[in-house]
Amino acid sequence: MTETTGTAVASPSSSHEDKVAGDEVILQAKQITKLYPGTLALDKVDFNVYRGKVNVLVGENGAGKSTLMKIVAGIEQASEGQLLLDGKEIQIRSIADAERQGIGIIHQELNLCANLSVAENIFMAREIKKNGLMIDEAAQKAQAQRLLERLQQPVQADDLVGDLRIGQQQIVEIAKALAQEKRILIMDEPTSALSNAEVEILFDVIKDLKAQGVSIVYISHRLNELMQIGDYVTVLRDGHLRAEMPIKAIDVDWIVEQMVGRKTAQMQRRRQEIAENTGEEILRVEEMTLPRVGGGYTLDHVSFSLQRGEILGIYGLMGCGRSELLESLSGLRPETSGRCWLEGLEIKKSTVTERIDLGLVLIPEDRQTSGLVQTMSLADNMLLASLKKYLTTFFLSRKKQRNNVETMIKELSLKVADPNQIITSLSGGNQQKVVVAKGLLTSPKVLLMDDPTRGIDVGAKAEMFEIMNRLAAQGLGVIFNSSDLKEILGMSDRILVMSKGRITGEFTRETATEAALVAATAVGHTIKKSEAQNEPSRHINESEIP
Repeated sequence: MTETTGTAVASPSSSHEDKVAGDEVILQAKQITKLYPGTLALDKVDFNVYRGKVNVLVGENGAGKSTLMKIVAGIEQASEGQLLLDGKEIQIRSIADAERQGIGIIHQELNLCANLSVAENIFMAREIKKNGLMIDEAAQKAQAQRLLERLQQPVQADDLVGDLRIGQQQIVEIAKALAQEKRILIMDEPTSALSNAEVEILFDVIKDLKAQGVSIVYISHRLNELMQIGDYVTVLRDGHLRAEMPIKAIDVDWIVEQMVGRKTAQMQRRRQEIAENTGEEILRVEEMTLPRVGGGYTLDHVSFSLQRGEILGIYGLMGCGRSELLESLSGLRPETSGRCWLEGLEIKKSTVTERIDLGLVLIPEDRQTSGLVQTMSLADNMLLASLKKYLTTFFLSRKKQRNNVETMIKELSLKVADPNQIITSLSGGNQQKVVVAKGLLTSPKVLLMDDPTRGIDVGAKAEMFEIMNRLAAQGLGVIFNSSDLKEILGMSDRILVMSKGRITGEFTRETATEAALVAATAVGHTIKKSEAQNEPSRHINESEIP
């Protein structure tokens, strides 16, 4: 191990010797190689899981994290290498094999049946039975309800999963894993859809599991939370082991530099180019209202405007209405009322297709279920929303399709070997770029981006921000939402804060501060731009976005 400018750097050859005295390795992945057709996903990777510890696994999208965990969990099999559990070699050729060894996984992408209840999802393929024959539904509901109470969720065991918001569905995934009582629990992006309060609850559960001797493998792109709960960190880069270190010996900058080969400040830059016609109003919304089932409003008479070339950030906590606002603008919520103008002309058309034709396109929060078709290729997904542009008489122009796909791959720096490969073979960050490309191929005037950096790594986030900057410089209006203060403060030209369906604050880049935005989430107090000017809290630059 060497020292560079005061920061510890561990080489792959030496890093595995640097464990804390007394910590025991329960699982070892040794020299794991995974070869897909045309792609070397993992190249002789070593990985240690320490007993009763949170073992953090990080790397850019495509670094091999999920592939390695799928091998450990029995979803994939390694091309070469071995797995040792308690020092003895084991063969894991299926999910059932992994479960018999006490290994469970919480997937990054939701793996639930929307038409089944919470309890049915939790115990799917592991049903509790009476006399070994009939499913004991009462026992399943009771156990499921205890798990939900442990996770402090206002959800009932017999609620349909399809009726839950995405954060609650993520909690059901976590409950499903907890019901298995595993020795080793893999958590792949478990907090990507959770509110701050839900994240804290999950961290308490993780502490309880550690106290019971459960080993956690934790994958996340939220680097600050890794520092909060992790014990060890292993870094992968391009399918290779980069480093392993105790968390207490490193910091966030060290993780970023090991992941991407450069420091955070080098990955971000403030937008320099400004569209020539910035300042012209491109979108205006007046008194937008979305009724809530059972009474009240999900959107409560929302009014705002967007200028050409502007990046407008929408900040608010889970359930504030920010996602519903973008969905209403895109035509996904036909029950919405109010008036909208695009480039000075009132919008009368309300379906999603009609809004796309006008130039309003949504990049949805859940790319897996709302943004992509899992059984289709990268190219087909990219072209899905703009097919009629390629229609010549009775046929589609394959040449024009191919040229546009290749252009998007180049412009968005997509890491892909073949445009015809299935979309599920891409990393999360590259899948997100495909969803953006699909929207851009419709020639939008306003791009609506619902939490566009959810579940992607720090490098992919930087690329996404660059894409947003470039589109705004070309004259598009960009509206994006996030519950991440640093992203909102670093990327927005102007910020609207929402709480309980209302806009409760409006700030420019110059007047926005962390404290002012948090204060504006307080219900019933609308903060104007002038109030924020005396706010003492600091501003955040793009270079600080994790």
